Amino acid sequence: MEFHEKLQELRKNHHLTQEELAQSLFVSRTAISKWESGKGYPSIDSLKEISKFFSVTIDDLLSSEELITAAKTENESNILHICDLLFGAVDLMSITLMILPLYPQSMEGSVTSVNLFAFGQLAFPLYCVLCFLLIALCCLGMSKVLLNQIKIEKGRNILNCVSIFAAILTIFFLIFIRAPYAAAMAFLLLIIKAVLVFQMPKVHN
Repeated sequence: MEFHEKLQELRKNHHLTQEELAQSLFVSRTAISKWESGKGYPSIDSLKEISKFFSVTIDDLLSSEELITAAKTENESNILHICDLLFGAVDLMSITLMILPLYPQSMEGSVTSVNLFAFGQLAFPLYCVLCFLLIALCCLGMSKVLLNQIKIEKGRNILNCVSIFAAILTIFFLIFIRAPYAAAMAFLLLIIKAVLVFQMPKVHN
């Protein structure tokens, strides 16, 4: 008998609904439904709670092969959360494109570097566009970090795509206004995000 069958049998023998079991284990009903349908395994912590709740051992719940699969799934999930957190942190670093002296400005016949707020050579409409892009990236980063902390996975791919698209637009815009240092830094942040996105699909394999 496989894990999902054992869990379903234990729940029914204790005359519990999926909702009641979920409340007892402090997980969502969707999680119980997923486990009972054989579409996934609980984390090691959840397995401990299940074994404690039903007064059985983890070995009674899982075969050796299933235990290895559960451990692998949890490890992959942890890697995914780390990648998500780093991705959000990189987007938050977009604020450095506003506060660091990365923009060239002519002053009394010489060229100096200033931050975005002191970049007076940029027309107001263009200044607003650049600020909007950078603030949008920071907001996306904050959203990624918050969703990661409360473990909401829906919309991850959409946020990643929007973030990468906004980063590409920012780079082209910085090139257009002739801010090479800022463009180089924005490109570096984009490369880091691309590496993280490349790692994320491996988590699902």
